[in-house]
This record gives sequence, structure tokens and C-alpha cells, in this order.
Amino acid sequence: MEVTVDSLVRIVRDALAEDGVTGDLTSEGVLPADALCTARLLLKEPGVVCGLEAAALVFRTVDPEVRFEVLVADGDRCDDSPTAVARVEGPARAVMTGERTALNLVGRLSGVATLTRRFVDAVEGTGVAILDTRKTTPGLRILEKYAVRCGGGRNHRYGLDDGILVKDNHLRLVGGIRTAIERIRLASPDLPVEVEAETLADVREALACGVEGILLDNMPTATMAKAVELVGGRARLEASGGVSLETVRAVAETGVDFISVGALTHSARSLDLSLEVL
Repeated sequence: MEVTVDSLVRIVRDALAEDGVTGDLTSEGVLPADALCTARLLLKEPGVVCGLEAAALVFRTVDPEVRFEVLVADGDRCDDSPTAVARVEGPARAVMTGERTALNLVGRLSGVATLTRRFVDAVEGTGVAILDTRKTTPGLRILEKYAVRCGGGRNHRYGLDDGILVKDNHLRLVGGIRTAIERIRLASPDLPVEVEAETLADVREALACGVEGILLDNMPTATMAKAVELVGGRARLEASGGVSLETVRAVAETGVDFISVGALTHSARSLDLSLEVL
């Protein structure tokens, strides 16, 4: 799902409201109303930049007179630090008021993009796609999934209404894979179905039910390799469950099609950025 103007406006307005920007007591008390300034947005460590349009909207929302010049593009990898990624000019009060919200958004999204790129680089040459999950920050999902794309990853489901994934708790509640698939085919006969499998027996049952995708949940790599051989291309295979940078290459080399990594969004560290007035 693409980031729409409406969704970006909502996120920025909520973030600014959270920071109390309508009453910046410090900036209003210290800075003359007519004071102007120029500043640089600095990335202070190597990483993949993401979120600059969100930062630009932060400053424009605080004061339309603020000018925000992007110096690099979202998705660019910056290996030198510090690197100036944007230039900000305009009323000093507005620049100071929007500073923290802009830095929070760019730092968070750049962190997600950077971690994603590390996973993508780790499986280079295998043909495996790195997927995100729904383990996102409430209210920021659309931007975090955008950051995953900027890092070279791909998006899994955006939400519960964006595809069918029958998980372990669904299976426990209805008594197994066959019953779950029969019911979902009746409810949504035209949609592809992915089902979670924890054992090779589960994989066989899922294949017998004709599912389009199988999620191999927390399987040892040796078992995954056997599942790949068993499936023989008859269904898409997604590996999931505790995959780390240290293990992702071995998982990819089993021959699965996708690897989903919740850590892309739930464990990404925000990158270090600052706003430096010139």
C-alpha cells in the first residue's frame, strides 16, 4: 500500500499534537517572532535514509513559510557520517518547534530501512525476498512498511483485510488444517490461502488441501529444506519465526521463496540524527 497524502497528513498532525506544538513555550519565549534561521538535518551514522517527505510536511504544517530542501532521496544509503540529508530555512520559531517531531520520524523510518537493507544484503544472490509483518508501531504502519520498501524488502499483508493467513491459533480453535481450509474456501473462494505449518505432516496436509502458500513456522533449517523438496514448487513457501541476521542466510539457502522478519519493524533501532542551526 502506497503512502497517501491523507495518511501522511494524519500521522504528522497526530505527532505534532502529541508534542504540544501549538504552545511551544520555550521557542516563543526566547525567539523573536520575526527571527529567521537556516539549519541542516544531519544523519550522524551510516544508514539508509527514509522519511524526508514526512519531515518536510512537519515543518510545512507548523508554518507554510518554512522551506525544506531534500539533499538525498529516500532509500539512499549514506556511508559517511555526518551527512547532511536536508536543509531547512524559515521562521526560527517554526523550525525549532518542528525539530523533534521531524527527527523522530526520520530517525525511526531510517532505522527500519537500514535494518531491512542489512537483511536484504545478507541473502543477496539466493533469490529470496525479505518480507515484513504486522508487528508494527500502532499508527505508523503505513510509513514503516514504506521504510521496508526503501530498504529493499517487500510488504506482506498490510492488514487483516489484505489477504488470508491461517495461523496456529486458528487451527487450534477449529481442530486442524483441513477444517480451516474448507471453511475459508467457502467464505472466500476466490482468494489465495496461506496456512501455517509447524511440521512436515502439516506441510503434507496443507498441500493436500491445495493451498497457495505455506508458512514454515520456527522450523529447523534441515526440516525447511525437506519441506522445500516435498512441496516441489506446488505452493509458495515462507519461512518465519525468530530469523536473525546471523541465521537468515542459512534459511534462504534452504530454497524457500520468502522470509518474513518481524524484527524489521519491532526491533529496528532509530538512527541518530540532529538538526544543526548554521
